[in-house]
Amino acid sequence: MDLTFTGRGLAVTDEVRETAGHKLARLERMEPRTTRIDLEFIGEHYPSPEGVKRVQAALHIPRKTFRAHAEADDVPTAIDRVADKLERQLRDHHGKRRASVHRNPLESAHLNAQAADTDEEASDEGDL
Repeated sequence: MDLTFTGRGLAVTDEVRETAGHKLARLERMEPRTTRIDLEFIGEHYPSPEGVKRVQAALHIPRKTFRAHAEADDVPTAIDRVADKLERQLRDHHGKRRASVHRNPLESAHLNAQAADTDEEASDEGDL
């Protein structure tokens, strides 16, 4: 997994890189197909003179990109919030995949046959 860092109005130090790598490593364990995570650190001067730190992230897997952003007073807290949001998105994505992949084909064919039978019965009653 590649981590790319971009800083806007904020210096990206080695400490920030290590913190981000450590906190985002769990996402790679959840989704081993992760190819790249892009992180953008933005230092905003509003609402206080010290400003708020904003972190925007994009996690790339084949044919899908997950995006999240968070704001906090310090960068590690913002990274933590972004990691939680991306983790939730990955869990939801895995749930959707699992539901469609593990569906029993015999069960769905049986349900389709029952629906067709009820449609035929309804049309037969209408002909009388």
